[in-house]
Amino acid sequence: MKKWVYGFLEAAQCAPEKRRDLFGGKGTGLVEMVQLGFPVPPGFILTTQVCDHYYQNNRSYPQDMGNQIKEAVAFLENSMAIHKQKKRGFGNPTAPLLVSVRSGARASMPGMMDTILNLGLNDQTVEGLKKYSHNPRFAYDSYRRFIQMYSHVVFGLNLKIFEDILAHYKAVRRVQDDNQLLPEDLQSVIQAYKEAIDKICGFSFPQDVFQQLWGAIGAVFQSWMNPRAIVYRSLYNIPESWGTAITVQAMVFGNKGPQCATGVAFTRNPSTGEKKFFGEYLLNAQGEDVVAGIRTPHPLCVHQKMSTKDLALEEAMPSLYQELVGLKDRLEKHYRDMQDIEFTVEDGVLFLLQTRNGKRTAQASLKLAIDMVEEGLVTPQEALVRFNPFALDQLLHPSLATENDLELIGSGLPASPGTAVGRVFFTAEECMAHAKGGPTILVRYETSPEDIQGISCAKGVLTARGGMTSHAAVVARGMGKTCVVGVDSLHIDLENKTLSLGNKKVKEGQFLTLDGATGNVFYGEGILAKPALESSDFLTFMSWADNTRRMDVRGNADTAHDAQNAFSFGAQGIGLCRTEHMFFDEKRMLVMREMILSSDEGERKKVLSKILPMHQENFQEIFGVLQGRPVAIRLLDPPLHEFLPRTAIEVHQLSKATGLEVSSIQQRLMDLHESNPMLGHRGCRLGITTPEIYDMQVQAIFRAAAIYEKMHRSPVSLEVMIPLIALTGELRFFKDRIFQTVKGIREETGCCLPYKFGAMIELPRAALKADKIAPLVDFLSFGTNDLTQTTFGLSRDDASSFLKIYRKNGIIERDPFISLDQSGVGELIKIACHKAQTTNPSIRLGVCGEHGGDPISIEFFESVGIHYVSCSPYRVTMARLGASQACLRNKTQEHKPQEAPPYRTRCQA
Repeated sequence: MKKWVYGFLEAAQCAPEKRRDLFGGKGTGLVEMVQLGFPVPPGFILTTQVCDHYYQNNRSYPQDMGNQIKEAVAFLENSMAIHKQKKRGFGNPTAPLLVSVRSGARASMPGMMDTILNLGLNDQTVEGLKKYSHNPRFAYDSYRRFIQMYSHVVFGLNLKIFEDILAHYKAVRRVQDDNQLLPEDLQSVIQAYKEAIDKICGFSFPQDVFQQLWGAIGAVFQSWMNPRAIVYRSLYNIPESWGTAITVQAMVFGNKGPQCATGVAFTRNPSTGEKKFFGEYLLNAQGEDVVAGIRTPHPLCVHQKMSTKDLALEEAMPSLYQELVGLKDRLEKHYRDMQDIEFTVEDGVLFLLQTRNGKRTAQASLKLAIDMVEEGLVTPQEALVRFNPFALDQLLHPSLATENDLELIGSGLPASPGTAVGRVFFTAEECMAHAKGGPTILVRYETSPEDIQGISCAKGVLTARGGMTSHAAVVARGMGKTCVVGVDSLHIDLENKTLSLGNKKVKEGQFLTLDGATGNVFYGEGILAKPALESSDFLTFMSWADNTRRMDVRGNADTAHDAQNAFSFGAQGIGLCRTEHMFFDEKRMLVMREMILSSDEGERKKVLSKILPMHQENFQEIFGVLQGRPVAIRLLDPPLHEFLPRTAIEVHQLSKATGLEVSSIQQRLMDLHESNPMLGHRGCRLGITTPEIYDMQVQAIFRAAAIYEKMHRSPVSLEVMIPLIALTGELRFFKDRIFQTVKGIREETGCCLPYKFGAMIELPRAALKADKIAPLVDFLSFGTNDLTQTTFGLSRDDASSFLKIYRKNGIIERDPFISLDQSGVGELIKIACHKAQTTNPSIRLGVCGEHGGDPISIEFFESVGIHYVSCSPYRVTMARLGASQACLRNKTQEHKPQEAPPYRTRCQA
């Protein structure tokens, strides 16, 4: 019989390397804490394999799972020696056992899936809970909370139904806080809740505790496919196929009385990485009160206090605080990483409910990596491998410039650093709707998991309630979004779509500036300063990465400014210089259009002679910033019609500027029109039919190189590549022609002008015939954007309209234009690399599509022996780390990619 359900002690017998896949992150953390002897309430786990079975079998369960759950519940009942009490029973009306039902995927997904607390309460067991606790208010409030949570999660009822009922009874009693309601008030609330459920659903709230348990299990598994979980997986590249485990655990109560509390703690500061215990707690509260941010919590430690009136746990429960400090030290030493801990105190007794690697900002990740290496907890290689390369993007966030003269209108807790400037909106839907029109800031009393899409497209998040461990704070930190929480003076008028802070009223659509470093909120549009990437921690960390990677990392750059930008991020050269981008300014575009409209070769050459000095000037500027770094220049790639006017106004302007008749221009436009230009007259095909264009480009490149060589007494590290090659005959045509042109410039200038000759692999045929192409070239550069288009038969400009539906339906896990399709496009690259190296062992292999900046794709490129990747300047830092991680991981595998051959050039004999 297959094992579907494991008690914590049973799970501890499984091999450690298999636990996370089987029990998820939450379950694995609990199992390991049990092994360490930590105070963990007992429980059992439904494995991720149950979730897999559930979705593959029409949302049904394995036949033998029911008996395994009954056995696990019975074992749990016998394990209840908490407070040295007698055995408690699930559904026992005098000594009830209550449980929590929580999701737990392999990767942390905070708040994205559903949780149910206090399960096991009904009209009888609530009376048993009252006797057990000697606290009627606690018992009835727990039942009230359970009905509300269960009905929302399992039945899908809107929480507002229950909030309105609760608000009514608070209004009757004239109280502001739920805690001020009397036991008899809560009994009335419970009855009103049950009547509402009966009326809306047509059935009564379930009293059978096993029926409650099965309903909760189904709801948690279904939440794996809820919209917010799908969005979160998409944002963090978490495969849908992983599924989630479920942990069923005995309840302990932080809301039972004055000696009870609940909280969230981080072993170090998750915003800064500082080695100081950090967290928040609430007295007499349940866990969701802290996490949801519906109440503003107190600091854990004295050093966190913002006010002398605040009471830290360190002061309120000093001995318990010291016990927690000891446990957190042991956890961090065991996991060798910052831990995020959930804890509950029941009647002065401490329990740990969860530990996981804490989400942190990129700044904190960087400091943690450096500090933990210095402390001997991890090696530099381990620090590199576990650093999230996507988080490096956060380090590129700008800060608030010193020259700002903004009006400070409020202040809260700096939950996630950076600076956000954007227009205010009050719902996730409005943020999403306006995101394309400019930066937005999501303003809420508190965020909920349903706000995930709004947070993902906003620049920043501002909340009135919540603390540093609230949902808004945790999710924003993970996404690298600026976040300020707990701004008590913030009032939101949803009806009139305004907010008030201090004496300032701000309307929807007006600008606010959030400073995530201080928690300050400013009115107006702030001026931002460029990020500083010269900190000693950053330089040290990236030096580790550069010293451990095999692949070079270059930047895609079409101008001297772009090149300098790429080099500032650590690029080792230019892997793709797109020459067509040099013609897009107004003056050059006019001459380019004149050339295209020329009636014959002679006229074209005349106009090209005017373009030549402009083009040469571009290359001189780029060569001037190279400082010995290589540059791969792609000759003209797009079809000529892309340079021509598209509207009647533009046609008339061109006619006026060139003296050509409008009818002649229109006829030429018709002649150049193609049904499918992406697969038409472009790239090398254009260079063969009108070779004078490529001749002019080669003249411009090498004349600029000659000027540089004479000025600096050193040649340019120059690479010329031909786009869209499919046939060896195409390459031979250009190879000979370029050589003759360069030979003439060498004789004229007396310069050496070394260069490498290469081809772009963008077509499946070129990949499959790489063994024939390779002997003709010094290097091959995979243009993975076009190779993906031609392999799939997709246009990347249009595919987004349906690829998101493919992802939603599980047909693909990732957009192939963002992360390389390794089994299809990747197979072509693998074949091409092998064939090319077979016939030309000294060939260099590069990637110049945007996949070169994607760490997931880079790991594949490392495995097939690519020598360098190239990407846009702002992704160079991420690519450097990705290349390091790929190399470190690849060393543990059998395949060892070929080392990059020495630089080789074609010089005149």
